[in-house]
Amino acid sequence: MTSTKTDGSLFLREFLRAPTRTAAVAPSGTALADQMALPIPERGEPVVVELGPGTGAFTRAIEQRLAGRGRQLAVELNPTMADHLAARFPGVEVARGRAGDLPQILAGYGIDRADVIVSGLPWFAYEADSDGPPLVHTLASVLTAQGVLTQFAYTWTRWAPPARRLLHGLRAGFEEVVSGRTVWANLPPATVYFARRPRSLP
Repeated sequence: MTSTKTDGSLFLREFLRAPTRTAAVAPSGTALADQMALPIPERGEPVVVELGPGTGAFTRAIEQRLAGRGRQLAVELNPTMADHLAARFPGVEVARGRAGDLPQILAGYGIDRADVIVSGLPWFAYEADSDGPPLVHTLASVLTAQGVLTQFAYTWTRWAPPARRLLHGLRAGFEEVVSGRTVWANLPPATVYFARRPRSLP
């Protein structure tokens, strides 16, 4: 069985087991992954954090973009997918945990700030959590002054209330939020949000 088929089977199995946690029935395609990794600097030693990597569709694009530079940390809540990811990408640091705990996770790895956060999280992961600050604020707080967060949304859900709330939250947390071109080659088609220059939030 090829890696693509293996990843697809694992994704579907985990979706059926916990649909609200996995949130998709198949991994994202390479065209979307390439868009998500675009803000990673071509020079230097950037720190790139990936949230909700699943089986590694974006992980591979990030790894190729870094080409051995900097640090690549993937944060995955699902333990089955985290184990799969660690085995598939031995050069990537894989942390098992929640995106909302990112400051503590980074501290545990000796990382102060991230240059880029690539988020494969579903939009409902950003909904208000009574146990802490909004997730957008948490992510903005661990980025450098020129840091970038990339987040994708399926085109057909962009106008749904939760997706609009996510966009509003991104604009509250970052000085600039722009959307890239629609990636029609992805199934389903998706759009990437690029949120740049985190604001200083209380």
